[in-house]
Amino acid sequence: MEAGTERDASLRAALLLAIPAAILYAADQLTKALVVASIPFGERQEVLGDLVQLWHVRNTGAAFSLFPGATWLFVVVTAGALVMIAYFYRAFRTRGAWIHVVLGAILAGTLGNLTDRLRHGYVVDFVSVGIGDVRWPTFNVADSSLVIGIGLLVLYLSFADERRGDASAA
Repeated sequence: MEAGTERDASLRAALLLAIPAAILYAADQLTKALVVASIPFGERQEVLGDLVQLWHVRNTGAAFSLFPGATWLFVVVTAGALVMIAYFYRAFRTRGAWIHVVLGAILAGTLGNLTDRLRHGYVVDFVSVGIGDVRWPTFNVADSSLVIGIGLLVLYLSFADERRGDASAA
């Protein structure tokens, strides 16, 4: 690959990561700010009856409220996640466009929740799905970006990575 072509591919990969990351990060921070400004802490507003609600809660823990109050742990885990995103970005920079978009989603989710933890000491969650008292843990845009992004990355690494078969044949 020529230097100009390689540089163009690297720029394209960077933009395909940065643009979705910026959009999803902004959406996460904006939706959290809107919830904080319009729904009192602990209050709920029905969106689709009891099935989908906006519920202003504060999560001092990880997913499913595990390890409450361990902000230092989440900062360390986030640093590790950022290193992994950088590794995958470099390893996959010459691959298809969508893998960089997926990494951008993971980056946005990582930075969105880190921003909350550093700013407030907790993460603002607000989407509640369920019926009555049987509810999925409340989440936000950053959580959705992380879960969908990591799920797609795992699928890619498991099934779509064309180089995966080469290593096992050797």
